[in-house]
Amino acid sequence: MEGWSCVGRVDAGCGVGFDVAGVRAQTAGVGERVHLNSAGAALMPDPVVEEMVAHLRLEARVGGYEAAESAAARMEGFYSSVARLLGAHPQEVAFVESATRAWELALGSVPLKAGDRILTTVSEYSSNGMGLVKAAGAVGARVEVVADDGEGVVDVGALEQALEEGGVVLVAINHMPTHNGLVNPVERVGRACRAHGVLFLVDACQSVGQVQVDVERVGCDFLTATGRKFLRGPRGTGLLYAREGAGVGEPAVVDVSSAEWVGPDAYRVRGDARRFESFERSVAGQLGLAVAADYACALGMGAVAERVGWLGEVLRERLSVLEGVRVWDRGRVGERSGIVTFSVRGVGAEWVRAFLAREGVNVSVSRVHNQVWEYEGLPEQVVRASVHYYNTEEELAVLVDALARRVGA
Repeated sequence: MEGWSCVGRVDAGCGVGFDVAGVRAQTAGVGERVHLNSAGAALMPDPVVEEMVAHLRLEARVGGYEAAESAAARMEGFYSSVARLLGAHPQEVAFVESATRAWELALGSVPLKAGDRILTTVSEYSSNGMGLVKAAGAVGARVEVVADDGEGVVDVGALEQALEEGGVVLVAINHMPTHNGLVNPVERVGRACRAHGVLFLVDACQSVGQVQVDVERVGCDFLTATGRKFLRGPRGTGLLYAREGAGVGEPAVVDVSSAEWVGPDAYRVRGDARRFESFERSVAGQLGLAVAADYACALGMGAVAERVGWLGEVLRERLSVLEGVRVWDRGRVGERSGIVTFSVRGVGAEWVRAFLAREGVNVSVSRVHNQVWEYEGLPEQVVRASVHYYNTEEELAVLVDALARRVGA
C-alpha cells in the first residue's frame, strides 16, 4: 500500500532502540491478546495487512491477471526489498510459498551420488531431517549428525574435523532451532564450508526478522526463511536466497516461470534464483512480504535483535524462579533467541497452552518428534513462548503471574 511509513526509532533504554508504542499502534492484535507465539506466526503490522487487502480487492474488481499486471512494479520490488534485508543481490532472491518448500527446492538442486556425506545438526527441524534422509537414501549418500558443544550449539571443531575427512558435499544446519533458544554459529560454519569448498544450506526460518542476517557474512550458498514468523509477513509466503555462481544443478521442478523452451525437446533454466519459482503464487502474499521486509529494515535489525534478545532473557529469568517451572533452553546466556521453552510440573504442555489461552496469552507447544535427533533428556512436550519487539514487560508479567497462580494453587 502506497504512502505508509514506519515508526521512528528512539533511544529508550535497554532492549528498546525504537518506538515500541508506535509499533504497537500499528499492530492490531496487541489490543486483544498477549501474543507470545511469533515463532509460530507473528502478528502482522497494519501496512502489511493493508497492502494485501488492497490487492485482493483489486483482484475482485478487475481480475487476478489484470491486478497482477498493475502490481508488476511492486512485485519486482519484492526482490530488492528482500535483498536489502539479507545483504544479497536481487537476482539471488526467489519468492516461494513456504520456508520448507524453499529448503526442499534448494536441497533438490544439490547433485548427490553414492558415498557422498551430508552434515547436519542435532537440533535440525524434523521436516529438514526427513528431507535429508530421503535425498541421501535415494542415491546411497549418508547423513551425519554433528555433535553439539557443551552449551548446545553445533560443535564447529567437530564439524571441521568431519570436513577434513573428505567426501562432504553439503552442510545443512539451522540458524535457530524451532525450540530451546539457542543460536548456532552460522558464520563460523560458513567459513569452514568455504575453506573446504562445500555447499552450505542455512535454515533461517526463525532468525530472519529476529536478528540481523547478512548472507555474505554467513557465507552460505542457500538460505531459506518464512514470511509468517519473526518477519511479520503473511502465511503462505517464503523466500529463498541462492548465491550467484554457487554451481548447483537444476531445480527438481521447472515450469514456464523458471525455464523456457529452446527447442522441441529442450529447455533452458533461468540463471538467477528465480529458477526456483513457480508461475502460480499469491500476488497479495508477495506484495505483503515485500512490505514486511521493508518494515523490518526501517526499524533496523540491530535494534530489533537487541530488544527481542533482552525480552527473551527477561522471560527466562522470571520463569526460572517459579516453583515447579523448568526452563529447557540451551545456548549461551546473552546470545540466545527470543524463543523460550519451559514445562510445569504435574501438568502437560497442552494443558498449560489451553490454560494460558483462557488467560488471554498465546503460546504454543513443541513436541519431541519435531526434534528427532535431540530426543534424549527432553520431555515429550514443552511450552514455547516466543517474544517479539512489540511485546512488553507488562505482557510477560501476565504470563508469569498466571503460571504463579497455577503452581501456587
